[in-house]
Amino acid sequence: MRLYASLVSPLVMGILNVTPDSFFDGGRYFDHDAALRRGREILDEGADIVDVGGESTRPGARPVAEAEQLARVLPVLEALAEDDRVRSGGARLSIDTTSPGVARAAVGAGATIVNDVSAGLAGVAAETGAAYVAMHAKGTPETMQTAPRYDDVVGEVCAFLSDRAEAAAAAGVEEVWVDPGIGFGKTAHHNLALLARLERVVSLGWPVLVGTSRKSFLGRLAAGGPEAAPRGVEERFEGSLASATWSMACGAAAVRVHDVRATVEAARLVSLSSGAEP
Repeated sequence: MRLYASLVSPLVMGILNVTPDSFFDGGRYFDHDAALRRGREILDEGADIVDVGGESTRPGARPVAEAEQLARVLPVLEALAEDDRVRSGGARLSIDTTSPGVARAAVGAGATIVNDVSAGLAGVAAETGAAYVAMHAKGTPETMQTAPRYDDVVGEVCAFLSDRAEAAAAAGVEEVWVDPGIGFGKTAHHNLALLARLERVVSLGWPVLVGTSRKSFLGRLAAGGPEAAPRGVEERFEGSLASATWSMACGAAAVRVHDVRATVEAARLVSLSSGAEP
């Protein structure tokens, strides 16, 4: 599926980390009941997509075995798939993983989107009929923030995303998304360059997902600039909402966020101001 401009209200993807070590809410929803409550709360707050992940991709995070990821996410996905809002098609479930086995099982449990920070699971999405998000990242979560370098960050990211999206479509994926990977192997300056020229990513013609929520570069900006020591995650709400709103105004089809209710309201205002269908 190719979109050159969003003709409908931007979508909001709510983050549900079923992990003990995610950078913002690690451990808060690790318990099954807590995760399920938060998933339903995300739907209550108006999210279009609940993105469930069982492996942290924060800088420095280590891989989690497939079996452990499955134990974390499948019960949550199966329960949320029974929610009337999901069953009716009013909301969707996404699996945030780089593991083929987890992606396949998650689709079987009710997920309809494979959100892949490795950009390597297009074949699984084609096989299962799921939508696919290919994200740009340099390195792995363990290594990605070790002095990342680019000659032209916007050009390199766009070339990578175009290549992966075209390959996914050629492999048979019917709904392909791209994500510039804010914070994944990028400095604060790289992130700002991508946001400033986000319309170039949008012009590739694929629906664009952007995730800036609570990330460290926003903490640096809040503290005074790209080189400043970042403020804590609890002080990054305003930057998160501003950058999500900017992304939607630039044509992003969806934003991935922790603060769902506020972002849903921002998306509504963006759609009204742009004349898009609510």
